[in-house]
Amino acid sequence: MLSSPTVRTSLIFLGIALVGLLFADIAITASNPWRDLGNFFLGVITPNFFSSEGLMTALLRTVAFAFVGVALGSVCGFLLSLAYHLLPVRIFCAFIRAIHELFWALIFLQFFGFHPLTGVLAIAIPYSGIFAKVYSEILDEADPEPGRLLPPRTGVIAAFLYTRIPECWVQLRTYTAYRLECGLRSSAILGFVGLPTLGFYLESSFSQGLYSDAGAMLILFYVLIATMPLWVKPKLLPVYVLGAPFFLGEGLPIVWGNMERFFTKDIVPSPLRDGEGLAGLLPWLSDLMINEALPGIWNTLVLTQIALVATGILTLLAFPLISNHFGGPVRRTSGHVFLVIARSTPEYILAYILLQLWGPSMLPAVVALALHNGGIIGHLIGRQTNSIHLRPDAPTGFNRYSWELVPRVYRSFLAFLFYRWEIIMRETAILGILGIYTLGFYVDSAIQNIRFDRAMILILITALLNIGIDALGRYIRRKLALQTMPTC
Repeated sequence: MLSSPTVRTSLIFLGIALVGLLFADIAITASNPWRDLGNFFLGVITPNFFSSEGLMTALLRTVAFAFVGVALGSVCGFLLSLAYHLLPVRIFCAFIRAIHELFWALIFLQFFGFHPLTGVLAIAIPYSGIFAKVYSEILDEADPEPGRLLPPRTGVIAAFLYTRIPECWVQLRTYTAYRLECGLRSSAILGFVGLPTLGFYLESSFSQGLYSDAGAMLILFYVLIATMPLWVKPKLLPVYVLGAPFFLGEGLPIVWGNMERFFTKDIVPSPLRDGEGLAGLLPWLSDLMINEALPGIWNTLVLTQIALVATGILTLLAFPLISNHFGGPVRRTSGHVFLVIARSTPEYILAYILLQLWGPSMLPAVVALALHNGGIIGHLIGRQTNSIHLRPDAPTGFNRYSWELVPRVYRSFLAFLFYRWEIIMRETAILGILGIYTLGFYVDSAIQNIRFDRAMILILITALLNIGIDALGRYIRRKLALQTMPTC
């Protein structure tokens, strides 16, 4: 067994996570966490849907931001995918998708303020990079044979529209619809930086201890995502996209002078801005790296590796919940409900809730990341096992799980897990805004102290770290010959 490359790789990552636990801040610091957890669940089962006059408006704006941001991102991503074979385009797309939506929102808030453009661009820009990568992969896998059958004088654009697009249309449409669900989650958490989406009201309810109000918001969000197949119809999409901009709200007027000042003064390193030159720049960079960047990188890496392994463990425990090879209809239905809730709740919201209940440490972040990502991968692996046909004399119970199903799906499981690695890293960095000492904590602190030059350097480091993890994940998948599959 140890001779298998996949097993050896799994054990290496497990060992790294166990070593990381020695350095991680894993603790429950709340004075009475069980009472708070009980109050929260009581609020969920006794939701107050009439608590806030602005709740339905927030829900509507959450949908509007998602539609406009995803629509703009898909159009830009499709255009970028046509030139994705060029190295500068691939580097540009890797950079913009490596920066989390909340980081983009924090940047745009500095010169656009609480304007709808802040939320739209915060979703559209990273999604453009994601769409470009996935659309390019889908187009590259298209069968080239129909193009060879066209008349010799057929133009390049006509050939592309009449052969490549029809060949890939189902995959393009399916992925775009899936990314819309991700857009709803991204739109919801933009409320945590002050935009008028669901996260804003959720944070307000929790800060006041109004758990029934918070429960109502979460239930509405789950219903919104669960019913997407019912209300997101291809014929209605043009209506949604054209109508969504009118429901974004107005916000405060944009002061264009703030943008000029931001790019010409605010993000210029203070030693250069103050005329100290390179002599002052090196000590400034040294102080930034030693006191903020390196501690942030270390904590981000430690938390990422623990959360990655926790995601894998939870996935292996969760996929039998919806597999046809275990249990009956009642158990599978309960399993589906659990996984839908886990994968539908954004990691940021899960971490925020757990931080309120358990206190500040890495534990809420690990649990939030594992629940969300484990819910996604567990759902996909569980569906995959349903297509596996076992022989009549196949063992039952734990032997069926460990000797029949896990070996057959393990390579797909690792492919999904390493694909999510970069995404877990992005989320780990942004969870610092909640008070965990990852890179996001130092970015948020720099912005709060109006030190945008330091914040931009830290955001750049976050992007480079994500690009490095993405490249390493692709290298491991290629070495292990794991098939990659795009997931949210």
